[in-house]
Amino acid sequence: MKHFLCLMAMMVAHTLSAQNSTFPILGGELSNSAATSVGDIEEVMPRMRALGLNTVLVPAYWELMEPTEGQYDFTLIDRTIDVARREHLHVVPLWFGAWKNSMSCYAPGWFKQDTKRFPRAMTAKGKQMEIASCFSDNVLQADLKAFSALMRHIREKDPQREVVVMMQIENEIGMLESARDHSPLAEKAYRQERWAERYGTDEYADEQFMALSYARYVEHLAKAAREIHDMPLYVNAAMNSRGRRPGEYPSAGPLAHLIDFWQEGAPSIDLLAPDIYDTGFKSWCAQYAMPLRPQDYNAPFPTLHSQHVKNRLFIPESRCCENSGVRALYAFGEHQAIGFSPFAIDQASEKDTKSVTQAYGLIRQLAAANCSPFTLHPALKTWGLLFDQEDCERIIDDDGVVMTCRHYFTLPWDSRATDGTTWPEGGAMLIRLNRYDYLLAGSGVVIDFKTPTEKQQEQQKTLGEDGFAEAGANSSPVARQSSRFTGKRLGLLSVDEVSIADDGTMQYLRRHNGDQTHQGRHVRIGVGEWKMLHIKLYEY
Repeated sequence: MKHFLCLMAMMVAHTLSAQNSTFPILGGELSNSAATSVGDIEEVMPRMRALGLNTVLVPAYWELMEPTEGQYDFTLIDRTIDVARREHLHVVPLWFGAWKNSMSCYAPGWFKQDTKRFPRAMTAKGKQMEIASCFSDNVLQADLKAFSALMRHIREKDPQREVVVMMQIENEIGMLESARDHSPLAEKAYRQERWAERYGTDEYADEQFMALSYARYVEHLAKAAREIHDMPLYVNAAMNSRGRRPGEYPSAGPLAHLIDFWQEGAPSIDLLAPDIYDTGFKSWCAQYAMPLRPQDYNAPFPTLHSQHVKNRLFIPESRCCENSGVRALYAFGEHQAIGFSPFAIDQASEKDTKSVTQAYGLIRQLAAANCSPFTLHPALKTWGLLFDQEDCERIIDDDGVVMTCRHYFTLPWDSRATDGTTWPEGGAMLIRLNRYDYLLAGSGVVIDFKTPTEKQQEQQKTLGEDGFAEAGANSSPVARQSSRFTGKRLGLLSVDEVSIADDGTMQYLRRHNGDQTHQGRHVRIGVGEWKMLHIKLYEY
């Protein structure tokens, strides 16, 4: 095993490379007003470090940066970078420019008050909205000028990108009330594009027109950023969830069903990133996780700037809750995500942040070993597991090793499974190190290992609270007369709880056997526990 880890450590890792460290983005996004004074920044950043984050997503407020047109105040930006450097943290600034959650609420007062110079978007009925029109060149130039000033200042303050490692342009762009802008400038562009003739006139065609228009606007900012201080760039999306129609959700943003329009309009953007708050976490991830390309393997990031993160999964916002930790493990393990970030982590309760701290601790260890999704190598296999009360089982066939993975509460002896409360989610990262050799890192999961023939011949058993068959439940004449077992079985050779040191070496903690493996039947990590297990199998 030590030899294998040494080989893996020699491979080129997928990294955010800063201060000679190697890691994925183990992030957290601050609440919207958490960095509006130097006192806020001084107070919040050390807390983020203590929670186990390596990267903090911090708003950069246009209204506070340019309170008077043409006069810039970078005090908050400077303090954010200085404190982050002191706390050994990295920063992803969030440009709250022309739009934040659809609205133009973070634009400066001089911008908001001059609606003739900086016109608003309109509904089909002519109602002006608190949304600057992306069809106005004055809006674009004011936004672009301020954003470019910010990028130049960051280049001067952090020229080697030791602290600032990525940039978000705008925040959750999208139209509300109407699927598209109907202001005079928008109507002119709509006619010039001959959109109705090409795509139709329904609300979904309107949304596509608006998506391409927003993307073209963002491309101006992205190109400027590339020329000033090249780093990975992304835009984030509020999801089109709960059966809502365009205009009922922030339509035309960088949504999964509009990816083609955004990629056409904003080719300089590296990532379209989902903000996931609703149920169905796995489904949302799948919509944004693009297949890896051959050139992505063994490619460092961002040493080659942004070309190797194109279309990768990055979750800049997710509901901060007790399930956040296992969701992070799933995203990294299943989709080789480059980062995960619960929102408003600075305001979350200890109950909700605890899972993030625990999960990030495991992920840091795996990243140190370079035997994980953070080492993009075609021979390495990883999976993400995520279970709840309804979706509680997944079967994985790894080249003849059939792994039945379940929520821990599917075991019969934990009273919390049947006390009427909602199950907390269970999840883990499962990594194949070699044939019959696996690492499992997570919480609230159980796995058994079988050969394909063994799996095909297994009988369903009714188990009692002690984990053994209920009396008489499996002794029917049909069961007794079943065909003779054929083929081979898999057994647990050893199950060791381990940790991984900073130098990538695996450290033995304790042997799991007997009651901890149900006498060799399975491996498990209980709900509320956060462990890493090194599992070796044998065939007999």
